[in-house]
Amino acid sequence: MPVTVNLPHSGSDPLRCTASCANPSAECMERRSRSLTIGLVNNMPDAALEATEQQFLSLLSAASDGFSVSLVLYSLSGIPRGASAQNHIDQKYRSTESLWDTELDGLIVTGKEPIAPNLADEPFWHSFASVVEWARKKTYSTIWSCLAAHAAVLYMDGIQRVRSSQKCSGIFDCTRIAEHPMTANLPARFRLPHSRWNGVREPDLTRSGYQVLSRSDGAGVDCFVKQEESLFLFFQGHPEYKLDTLLLEYRRDIGRFLRGEASVYPKSPQGYFDHRTLSELLEVQREAAMRPHEETFARLAMLLSTAGAEDGWRTTAATLYRNWLRYISSEKKARMQKERAEAAMPAEVLPQGVLEPALRTPAVLMTR
Repeated sequence: MPVTVNLPHSGSDPLRCTASCANPSAECMERRSRSLTIGLVNNMPDAALEATEQQFLSLLSAASDGFSVSLVLYSLSGIPRGASAQNHIDQKYRSTESLWDTELDGLIVTGKEPIAPNLADEPFWHSFASVVEWARKKTYSTIWSCLAAHAAVLYMDGIQRVRSSQKCSGIFDCTRIAEHPMTANLPARFRLPHSRWNGVREPDLTRSGYQVLSRSDGAGVDCFVKQEESLFLFFQGHPEYKLDTLLLEYRRDIGRFLRGEASVYPKSPQGYFDHRTLSELLEVQREAAMRPHEETFARLAMLLSTAGAEDGWRTTAATLYRNWLRYISSEKKARMQKERAEAAMPAEVLPQGVLEPALRTPAVLMTR
């Protein structure tokens, strides 16, 4: 089903539609449990801001069969923006500070290319930490994507990411290693994009109570979870990437090398380009030191405009996100059933404290 993007200045606002039946029927609870409000905290740099919106919008649309999803966009304070990007944010985004007095069914948080060696020294760190604390109590589940996953585990458990000698970029074979609601209907092996310099190590995660769901020989830990008051789902990779995303990143990284902003010519993404394109890209790399940079980049742009790239992860990505939406819907329905049962009980037989506002507790607890 199509996903609706809820703009901050629109007439209808799902965050304010909190009225509900005093004693909802089973049909009403089923309908409400399948109507989900998902937040996207988009921390990507200006050049990728709108593309990231479209990636997640497309993926949620592919995964939302049977669900009505309203997507609400948020901007984290402390991230400097150019005039054009700031204008876009002013038109379509809300500040994460508006989260504190509301609840969402689910949340997705993207990463941001760091400018400080230590993530805790980033200017957005305190705002990010506040989002983590809010998400623990006010969502049924939250997805932390790539660099956001690294920042979240550092904040929560002091787990440090480790930098690799070369960038982990490409489409990697991943193996499902645990049975979990998030891996339902996935094959034993599947392919997903990764694009990062840093990673977190599996022993560090398991010691702190995280459950690794999938890993790759080439990329390390792929997907992992931790059961907080909300279920936290972490991706080191990028299920949301479109077919040309790695291509565009590769072109950007070559541009950085040619401008002297990087010391090493980037390797082409693993398992991504076809053999013809790979051969021609290697030729461009060999000639880069002998040609003027303008000529090299022009030839590269022409080559990449006709490059053949390997797909094959969109079905897996949609399955992962459909599992996530199903989990959220199930938790939402379980909470409504519990509230209906408590409302029907005479006050004198209710357990002590049950009339007090309660934090969300998951209906399904995961084994660690």
